[in-house]
Amino acid sequence: MTENHKHHTNSHLRNTFFSEIGIGISANSILLLFHILKFTSGHRPKTTDLPIGLLALIHLMMLLVMAFIAKDFFISRSGWDDITCKFLVYLYRIFRGLALCTTSLLSVLQAIILSPRNSCLAKFKHISPYHMLCALLFMSIFYMFISSHLLVSIIATPNLTLNNFMYVTQSCSILPMNYLMQSTFSTLLALREAFLISLMVLSTCYMMTLLCRHKKKSQYLHSTRLSPKASPEERATQTILMLMSFFVLMSILDIIISCSRTMFLNDPTSYYIQLFVIHIYAMVSPFVFMSTEKHIGNLLRSISERVINV
Repeated sequence: MTENHKHHTNSHLRNTFFSEIGIGISANSILLLFHILKFTSGHRPKTTDLPIGLLALIHLMMLLVMAFIAKDFFISRSGWDDITCKFLVYLYRIFRGLALCTTSLLSVLQAIILSPRNSCLAKFKHISPYHMLCALLFMSIFYMFISSHLLVSIIATPNLTLNNFMYVTQSCSILPMNYLMQSTFSTLLALREAFLISLMVLSTCYMMTLLCRHKKKSQYLHSTRLSPKASPEERATQTILMLMSFFVLMSILDIIISCSRTMFLNDPTSYYIQLFVIHIYAMVSPFVFMSTEKHIGNLLRSISERVINV
């Protein structure tokens, strides 16, 4: 282990990171289980249930893969070969891309639900789950293509220490690419990130505008001191607004740390901070979604009673 990577054995970093991963896996598992039971129990699903359930599944798979990869950060093991490095890192990047696509889709979908009948988005209100899955599949295939360079550039770390290799895990490194290939994939990746985050920002601003208009209208119509109770659509919109704002903030912070890591190629501290920041949203979002579900407590209580009675 090189001097730059002595940070791997830091117990505080290891415990903090694995705690984040463990909490995220548990929370997303509960959220996914809730939506599966909701679909199978005959409850009429809301339009946002499918993307929220998909997001929980994607976050769960992403965190499980990350938990396996994290063992190579902090726990000394026999080195992985090229195939293992390529498969795990590529699979993890695919799930990260799917999480971004699904989050963007959820934001746009909620903006469509909230839009008034006379708006140009009203014709998309009756969008089917089939169309949502098709849109997600198209974005996933595109992201798989622009991440395909990882299948070439990720290699098992050679025994010789070379300065131009970028550290990924103790066993895996990124092979330097030529300028043209690196510029092409970096541009495609940046365009994808900018497009999806821009969709989230635009839909978030649109929803905030609609909520402000509705609030002013409600205050005008209701002369009582008590404010009118928010509708389920408004509560769902407020939840998604909060999550989208948090996601965009974490994405900006991720970009800043990533640029810092590019400047300091083998700095492990910025790398671990970046990994921690990347997974905060996957850990926090299921708790926020579950807090808005009134039936989740009753459903989990009934499940526990059935288990006890068996």
